[in-house]
Amino acid sequence: MGVHNNVHIPSESWPHWTWYAIEFGIVMAVSMLVSREITDSIESLGPTQQNWVFYGIVGGIFLAWYILIRGYVLKKRILQTRY
Repeated sequence: MGVHNNVHIPSESWPHWTWYAIEFGIVMAVSMLVSREITDSIESLGPTQQNWVFYGIVGGIFLAWYILIRGYVLKKRILQTRY
C-alpha cells in the first residue's frame, strides 16, 4: 500500500486572512446594531445629526475593539503558531 503526499488537511490549508475578515464582519455588525439602538433612543436629533452620531458611535466601538480590547487586553493575534 502506497503513501500519498497530496492529502487535503483543512486546518493547514484554511487561509488565515479569512479569520480577520470574519472578525471584522462581526465587529462591524455588532457596532452598527448598538449604534442604531442608541441613535434611535435620542429623539431630539435631526437626520443629519443622527448620521453623525450613528457613524461616530460605530467608529468608536470599532476603534475600541481593535485598539483597546484586542491590542491591550487580549495581547495576542488570531491563529498563533504553536511552534
